Amino acid sequence: MAVFDTPQEAFGALRPVCVQLTKAQTWENVAQLQARLGAVSAPALQELQEYVLFPLRFALKVPGPKQERLVQSVVQCISSVLAATCVKKQELLQELFSELCTCLSPPSALNKPALLSEELKLAVIQALHTLMHSAYGDVILSLYQPSTLPLLGFAVSLLLGLAEQEKAKQIKISALKCLQVLILQCDCQEHRHLDEDGAQQCGDLFASFLPGVSITLSRVITGDIKQGHTITVSAIRLFYQIVGLVMSDEQLSRVPKNKEKLSVEQSRISELMIHRGPDWSKSTAEKLTLLMHKIVESSSVHPHWKVKLELVELVHHLMKNCRQSLVDSFSHLLKALVGLVNDENSEVQNRCNEVLQSIAEQRIVAENRALADVLSENLHSLATALPRLMNSQDDQGKFSTLSLLLGYLKLLGPKINIVLNSVAHLHRLSKALMQVLELDVTDVKIVEDRRWGSESSYEPSGCLQKGKCQKKYFRFFTEEKVFQLLQQVCRVLGYYGNLYLLVDHFMGLYTESVMYRKQSAMVLNELIAGAAGVGVDVLHEREDSVNMDDLKGSITSILDEYTDQANWYLITSIDTEEVGTEFSVQHSELPASPGSARSSVLIPSSDPHLSTRTMNGNIWQICIQLEGIGCFAAVLGKDFRLLLLSALYPVLEKAGDKTLLISETAMGTLVDICEACSYDSLQCLINENSDYLVNGISLNLRQLAHQPHASRVLDTMLRHSDVSLLPLVEDVIQDVLSTLDQSYDNQASTFLRVLYSLMAALVQWFGTSCSEEHQQGQTAEWRSRTLSQVQQQQLVTRQEVERFFLDYVRQKQIAEGNLPDTDDEEADGVPPLAKPEPNNSDTEGETPLPSHAQLAKDVMERCIHLLSDRNLRVRLKVLDVLELCVTVLHPHGNHLLPMAHRVWPALVTRLISDDPLAVLRAFKCFPPLNARGPRRHLAPPERALLPSPVRAPTYQPPSREARWNGKAAE
Repeated sequence: MAVFDTPQEAFGALRPVCVQLTKAQTWENVAQLQARLGAVSAPALQELQEYVLFPLRFALKVPGPKQERLVQSVVQCISSVLAATCVKKQELLQELFSELCTCLSPPSALNKPALLSEELKLAVIQALHTLMHSAYGDVILSLYQPSTLPLLGFAVSLLLGLAEQEKAKQIKISALKCLQVLILQCDCQEHRHLDEDGAQQCGDLFASFLPGVSITLSRVITGDIKQGHTITVSAIRLFYQIVGLVMSDEQLSRVPKNKEKLSVEQSRISELMIHRGPDWSKSTAEKLTLLMHKIVESSSVHPHWKVKLELVELVHHLMKNCRQSLVDSFSHLLKALVGLVNDENSEVQNRCNEVLQSIAEQRIVAENRALADVLSENLHSLATALPRLMNSQDDQGKFSTLSLLLGYLKLLGPKINIVLNSVAHLHRLSKALMQVLELDVTDVKIVEDRRWGSESSYEPSGCLQKGKCQKKYFRFFTEEKVFQLLQQVCRVLGYYGNLYLLVDHFMGLYTESVMYRKQSAMVLNELIAGAAGVGVDVLHEREDSVNMDDLKGSITSILDEYTDQANWYLITSIDTEEVGTEFSVQHSELPASPGSARSSVLIPSSDPHLSTRTMNGNIWQICIQLEGIGCFAAVLGKDFRLLLLSALYPVLEKAGDKTLLISETAMGTLVDICEACSYDSLQCLINENSDYLVNGISLNLRQLAHQPHASRVLDTMLRHSDVSLLPLVEDVIQDVLSTLDQSYDNQASTFLRVLYSLMAALVQWFGTSCSEEHQQGQTAEWRSRTLSQVQQQQLVTRQEVERFFLDYVRQKQIAEGNLPDTDDEEADGVPPLAKPEPNNSDTEGETPLPSHAQLAKDVMERCIHLLSDRNLRVRLKVLDVLELCVTVLHPHGNHLLPMAHRVWPALVTRLISDDPLAVLRAFKCFPPLNARGPRRHLAPPERALLPSPVRAPTYQPPSREARWNGKAAE
């Protein structure tokens, strides 16, 4: 606590020490004064400020060499006095400012710092900092007059030299902060904000220092990274503060066209003053553009996030205050800003988004045609270099490049049509997207993966999940975040751009070349999503929202092009059957557009040696088009129901495709349609639209040569619906069976897949009831069989005796080796037992077959004819279908047994003389058939089923005893 509270007491205590310091300038006397000052209160010291400062200033003015220790202690004592008091006189402020600056430079080299110790330099800088903060009220403005321009220039040059040349980090930071205070841009609250006149006056003065300050600071900013991020951050902040002050649009607008004439006394000073006229502003802006380009290139890749954050502040400050004067520099500034939007640091990202949002809200770009032109040219240059950059950069560089492209589009906003209306700009941008989005179609696995699930298990609709896009592999990048940026680019184009223009342009690219078709489809899908505002991130709303009728019209035209037979039925496999059907479909389109350019491009060659790349590309094209249909459904919502008539049938067709990727994508599209059109499930979607689906299947079955995929639609409907669908498709199934009867040779495999799905669905739908009916039927059959045996016991007694003796004779002959041939056995065998007449009551009471059992019986009838097909794959499918038919017909033994007798000879052939795969599959069918009744009903020929090594030989060599007797006889 202060001991001397009044000026009188303080004067009595300080006077001896001040007199002693005036007489002898030693650091011990300065230390004593420093100690006494600690006991004086601030109000008392304010009254004695000049008295106390006099011996200290006198010590600095004494001619001759001085010890650095003495100068440092004097400067530190002055700083402590200034920290506790206020400078209220202009003369004292200017004199102290000059004396402190002199301490940093000897008279022989007034523009360079002296070779002083780091401690002394730091003490002088801190003293200057304290002096500027101690100036009272308007006193500080006296330092910013034309007459003090040389003094200010002297201080600025000294501080810039320290900031650039010193190695001590603390000195460099202190010098930069002192410069910040000197230009009245300090962050503290002690300095009041300058009014318009004061800011104009300071701007005129600092314009003289702007070249030197900006060049030196740019060297500091782009200097060695080892200097630390704090120095770089301080230099960037000082740079944009002084540039923003001198190049302010408000100040430059108030500068008179002609320089004011000063008096004769001020003529020399007027030579140092800068007139900030239009010519000077234009020339300075051009030079600052070069410096800012260097600063942006260096700071945007700095490893420390605070440097990047300060760079964002630089862009924000200059765009806020100098949007007219520095318009040529904004190409570099905006490049830095949009390039940092996706920075790895969250604070940098958030600040970038805030700055971009403020630019959009203030309509800086929208209301500034010159700035919009600059962005357009930047966009054109970037689009031109985009393919080269994507081919040469790593994924992080590609991410930065695409972030820049996206940022330009977001900043242009509604002005984006300036770019799109230019043919050169639109052509360059679209071709860049086509090249960047090129897919990698070298993966053989895409072609090899086939869908076998539908042939091994039934797929209930309840297991479906929300559709999602398939992961794509691109030629020029691998990171998923790069693809997401490209999606955003396309969506922003659709959000702000002219939808009709964009759709027409990219549809032209779609039909122009096979090389661009997949990329064009991806862009079209994202354009529609962006136009609807789905998943698009923008800075400000568009001026006019898209008309739903326009959106629906664009979607309809794209949908028609996607589902056109030339684009929908592409060869995706080397399977002979698929290649033949796909080619027949596409070939049937030829007469529709003879001589057209599209026909020559889209119709594939009939050469069976198709490359894997071609088939891979076809698969991806179909998948992208399916994803587009799902996107269109999400955009239109319930309005998409009007388009189901043309869209649902093709999607169901692809859901039954053998290629796994296509079928999975089609199922995801169906789920998207269900969600968009408010269907509870895929089952509801199929059932409620089954009328025209069934009609389409029936019509296409009659034109099987041109529409070979109708069976796929029925297959998908059966796999994903319930029993309520059966009455609706019975007629269609009969059409399928009739068509199968007419095309056993070339379409059997296709229709068997449908029949398998039908039987699997019947087992799924009627499996429980079938098993219950089967158990009840077995119980009733056992009871009737017992009663029949009791009634017929007397009738079969003689026959049983006769059978016993005949079996005995036969077994004895087999034991002796006299095994008769099958033909002889059949010729000499005992005629079969006379079967008892069936009970008339049973025949009359027999109920007709249910519809599902009748279908199973009809299908089983076709299986009998197909069991001997030449194609192994067909035979295997027939055996699969046959097993399911038997399962469905289990409860109806009176109908199953005759069918089993008919199928048995062909099945035995499969068991004894077929491919091992067919033998194993036939054995799986054997238990269900034999489980329906005793073996006497089926009477299988045991000898025919025995393998040849097990059969008894027809010739046996004579025994040893017989051979011995023969030799003896000789």
